[in-house]
Amino acid sequence: MPDVLIGGRAGQGSAGHITLDAALANRHGLVAGATGTGKTVTLQVLAEEFSRMGVPVFTADIKGDLSGIAAAGTPHPRIDERLNSLGIDDWQPHAAPVRLWDLHGKSGHAVRASVASMGPELMASLLELNETQGGLMHLAFDHAEREGLELVDLKDLISLLKHIERERDSFEARYGSVSPQSLGAMLRRVHVLATQGGERFFAEPALDIHDMLATRGHAEQARGYINLLDGRELMQSPRLYTTFLLWFLSTLFRELPERGDADRPVLVFFFDEAHLLFDSAPKALLTRLEQTVRLIRSKGVGVYFVTQSPADIPDEVLGQLGNRIQHALRAFTPRDQKAVKTAADTFRPNPELDTAQVITELGVGEALVSVLDANGTPTQVERTLITPPRGRIGPLSDTERATLLVDSSLAGRYDKRVDRESAHERLEARLAAQAQASHATNPREPDKTRPGEADRDPSQRPSENVDSEEARSEGAQATRPPAAARPSRDTGGGRKRQGVMETLLKSVMRALGSQLGRSLIRSLLRSFTRR
Repeated sequence: MPDVLIGGRAGQGSAGHITLDAALANRHGLVAGATGTGKTVTLQVLAEEFSRMGVPVFTADIKGDLSGIAAAGTPHPRIDERLNSLGIDDWQPHAAPVRLWDLHGKSGHAVRASVASMGPELMASLLELNETQGGLMHLAFDHAEREGLELVDLKDLISLLKHIERERDSFEARYGSVSPQSLGAMLRRVHVLATQGGERFFAEPALDIHDMLATRGHAEQARGYINLLDGRELMQSPRLYTTFLLWFLSTLFRELPERGDADRPVLVFFFDEAHLLFDSAPKALLTRLEQTVRLIRSKGVGVYFVTQSPADIPDEVLGQLGNRIQHALRAFTPRDQKAVKTAADTFRPNPELDTAQVITELGVGEALVSVLDANGTPTQVERTLITPPRGRIGPLSDTERATLLVDSSLAGRYDKRVDRESAHERLEARLAAQAQASHATNPREPDKTRPGEADRDPSQRPSENVDSEEARSEGAQATRPPAAARPSRDTGGGRKRQGVMETLLKSVMRALGSQLGRSLIRSLLRSFTRR
């Protein structure tokens, strides 16, 4: 049965080797340690070892320096010294089979997913919706399924939310009250996500996870591909990064069959910079992650979290991690000291080691290691020198990346984005049909929903769209002659039109008449009272 060589006890040769039983690699694991202590090299060693035994690997390349695994390493005196101390005599520089991926489609094969495959829970987390808005997202997904509206890209989701806004009465009749403010907030967040890379990620062709499970070669010579997701730009959108990784795990769990016990996993998944997830994920999402981690091992998938301290991982998840590699931690502050104690307490004690003290004394490339034995029991923690990787320590050049992409068996498969008919196009077609029906019923009413109507040449528009009351009024005013040129009476013998002088004279006469009348009345009243 194959074993994964992690390292060994210094100076003890092959007798001191520390190995991980590949049959127990799906029991998950943890690689922790402060910045600069060698976590990335340890990740590279594990990835190479799994690939060597034909197991595909997926990991994010956060800083870009893990890409050197695709090139053979270079002999070095320090490497020779460590090999001699560990009693390794078959070490040879070797390049691992690597596939490069990128959510933005720039430095690797484009990684895409549909909105529907993401699901309402992950989508609500990605959009950072509150509880009310998250519930409305679940209802929107249910409505789309009932109406046969396929959600592929963000245009589909935007059109769906606008459709619910327009048809709010009928939507509320089925699902209950809907807040227009919630719909507006959701639409704004979707638009923001589109500008942050979501427009490229939510599209087709969607990722086929079986391309992540591929191997190169045949039978005993088969080697698993190491799938590297470029995380250099992705770290600027940590929410998108963590949501994608959760989507990937959920998709694996949904599509892979049950395997039971096997001599090796079907895939090993490294969750680098795991604290990004646990720092901001809502409780519902953490609960889902815990369930996925607990159950996905039966599908043959091993999940390894890479972070600075075990304290970054919730206890519910930490309890699922049977294989542990702890690099050095620093204890400069009370908080650091607490993290060291937490890390030490996660190991099975070794009477010969003061675990908490050793954690602060480890050098670069050293770690405390405890793995599961054949019975599934954690071994006593051992101070371990990590074996040197066979690939290059450091990044590929841009030229080497370009060559790797061109020579890839997946070249061209994910390069071109496809925009087929989905919810957006179907809802637009419904709007157009409704507008046409309304226009047929009210032929003189302008068709304001017809695309491009506002930009069309007025001479080409239908006469009923131009012949409005406003247009007739403006036309009448434009053709009316000036007041000075108009006759005082109409040409058809109708009523007289009053001129300026005539109007003034009548006003004066009315005023005089009113004043004279008031004077006469006052005189008559005085004469009656004197009698």
